[in-house]
Amino acid sequence: MSTTITESRPMDFTTALDRHLAAVHARDLAGYMATVHDEATVILPHGRTVTGAEAVRAFHQGWFADPDWTMETEAVRTVVHQDTAVAVLDVHYRDLDEDGKPYALRYLLSLVFARTDGNWLLVHDQNTLC
Repeated sequence: MSTTITESRPMDFTTALDRHLAAVHARDLAGYMATVHDEATVILPHGRTVTGAEAVRAFHQGWFADPDWTMETEAVRTVVHQDTAVAVLDVHYRDLDEDGKPYALRYLLSLVFARTDGNWLLVHDQNTLC
């Protein structure tokens, strides 16, 4: 019989970012919310702002339920400084509009995380159209 010992050590930022993005791509609301700070703010590409964990959850619940969108991300830059980390991603987003017509967006996604009790949590998510 083998025993697995798990160390309790803080997660590094790269792992936290990968976990966050994997939850988005998988449309995993519980997994996504596990990466989000209670006081998070999300600014969408056209300026709509969503603030606080419950509002962020409600927005993502609706978005994740939409089966039509796809999103490709590529890291442009990441910076980690003590308990703050920033990731800038190049995003190619595809979806269908209300009439079922396809459209595409390209934007920069800036994600700001804060280390809280050893976990990296999203505090700010800003989408800027290119």
